[in-house]
Amino acid sequence: MDVFFLSSSVLRSRWGMIVPKHRHSIVERNRVKRRLREIGRIHVLPRLREKGMALDVLVRARPEAYGVGFRSLRDELQKMTEELC
Repeated sequence: MDVFFLSSSVLRSRWGMIVPKHRHSIVERNRVKRRLREIGRIHVLPRLREKGMALDVLVRARPEAYGVGFRSLRDELQKMTEELC
């Protein structure tokens, strides 16, 4: 995944995603979107809030994201969040 950060123009962090088809079905694409949305909502945004950081976070899924499970996606994004904090 590619992850981009920018200081937020509002006083809270926001989460955005780009999930291209990468020659996969809409069902697979929606699965990746649901996983990323849940990781952002449960893990990344609360952690940024704890640290008092107001960032806009944009995640772009690469083709490899279709082949990994929820735990792998979560671990990668949590690692990235911890490095940032």
